[in-house]
Amino acid sequence: MAADGGRRALLLAAARVSALAGLAAAGMTSPPARSANHSANNGAYPFALGVASGSPLPDAVVIWTRIVHDPLNAQATPQVALPVRWEMAADDGFRTIVAQGAATALPELAHSVHVDVRGLAPARWYWYRFMLGGAVSAVGRTRTAPAPQDLPAVLKLAVASCQHWEFGSYAAHRHIAAAAPDLVAFVGDYIYEWGPYQLRHPAHAVRSDESFTLAEYRARYAQYKSDADLQAAHHAAPWILAWDDHEVANDYAGLRDERLDVNFAARRAAAYQAYYEHQPLRLPAPGIQNGMMRMHQRYDWGRLARFHVLDNRQYRAVQACTPGRGGSSSVRPRDCGALLDPRRTMLGGEQEQWLEQGLKTSTARWNILAQQTLMAQCSQLPLALQGNSRDGRYWTDGWDGYPAARQRLYDTLLASGAANPLVLSGDVHTFYAAELRPDPLRPASRGNPMVATEFCGTSVTSTSRPQARTQQYVDMNAQLKYGRSDKRGFMLLDVRPERCVVDFRALDDARDTGSGIATIAQFSVKDGTPGLA
Repeated sequence: MAADGGRRALLLAAARVSALAGLAAAGMTSPPARSANHSANNGAYPFALGVASGSPLPDAVVIWTRIVHDPLNAQATPQVALPVRWEMAADDGFRTIVAQGAATALPELAHSVHVDVRGLAPARWYWYRFMLGGAVSAVGRTRTAPAPQDLPAVLKLAVASCQHWEFGSYAAHRHIAAAAPDLVAFVGDYIYEWGPYQLRHPAHAVRSDESFTLAEYRARYAQYKSDADLQAAHHAAPWILAWDDHEVANDYAGLRDERLDVNFAARRAAAYQAYYEHQPLRLPAPGIQNGMMRMHQRYDWGRLARFHVLDNRQYRAVQACTPGRGGSSSVRPRDCGALLDPRRTMLGGEQEQWLEQGLKTSTARWNILAQQTLMAQCSQLPLALQGNSRDGRYWTDGWDGYPAARQRLYDTLLASGAANPLVLSGDVHTFYAAELRPDPLRPASRGNPMVATEFCGTSVTSTSRPQARTQQYVDMNAQLKYGRSDKRGFMLLDVRPERCVVDFRALDDARDTGSGIATIAQFSVKDGTPGLA
């Protein structure tokens, strides 16, 4: 871990990268002190991590790549600024070029390139690629969002999360690419901060090689992004992204980690920078500054859907009732008075206000909260027999650890009048379908209205609890209507003006790169009727 001097250096670097990130995100070139031409390739292919796109607007999309000659050896790439060319076309053969330009891959940003391609037509597909010297990247397919006034007939949306490298193949991403979605939403744990760099699904995975420095986080992303199936999912469609804890450290909250490390601010700053360097993000001002990065963003898909992408990590209060350490635990409210403190927050006051404004002004048919973890109450004790949620036992890292903040969110959803709220979640490595109400122990009624319908996706690879225990959770918690924890995969949504259909897509075997997949459950929500149809 960095000493105090290293911590200050990292924080200064994070502040400096705000300006660099602004240049890179705009696709601008800055005059580097040293530059390199095509000879910098040294005979090695520079696009080993593929390409990606994201943050779609009606007239713009961000395209991304990172120049790296050896994914497991960053020093193989010359530490100089590299001139990269890019093209976007209306066809996959690049016969009709609609935009092109040059950008500088800066070593300060791990030679990542973010180009915000503007002036595009709404609701159409494009193809893009990058060039360095004589090398040409893979071709990515992307699309713009519909025009604000348009009501599209359908949006095909894939939702995924939690892809620990060591616990399986990325067959789920191969199937996401094959589904040809319009958009992919990834809701957290894109990387895990620990694990061996060379082994994939070893017999006994142990916590090893944990990332603490910027170089170590960069190496972890390079490892993950070297996977061909993950690259294929990025090449198939634009992505919108939310982060969770493992992009930094397990169960961190704000500026506190499990270790109560005095240098955690520097570690988090390094992790945030590496996240930006490896994702197709358009950062709102001020970008990366003082070790912080605004991730909550809003995307409209015409009048069909508004995505409220939330950040449940950066601004939250620390987990309640963990004296002498950080991280989470399972507690009973009657033994942990702090759990019910109304001042505790999951999103932070500013983000809560931002969400309230976005819901109030939404004219979308569907309001989709893309966020990290299960929102429905999930007691680990049989509440139905006790009749009082205070007697339950709850995991404090999820929304159950922030009940007052969850109630404020429910109140905001109800007061806003926003149409058809859907909550999309990840983190818990389990498929759940749930109906959200302020009082989870009472049926829906005028005094206890249905707030939203929640769909929580399982993990791409990360393991979970036995299915028998998950079924107990479903049986004990009235809001949970379905739960399946023994399968890995993703969610596939068919969103139309009149209804939304959600398929839980489950792999036969996550350890098999050639695994088949099947829909193990399907749910529907009708326009104007909250809850499962």
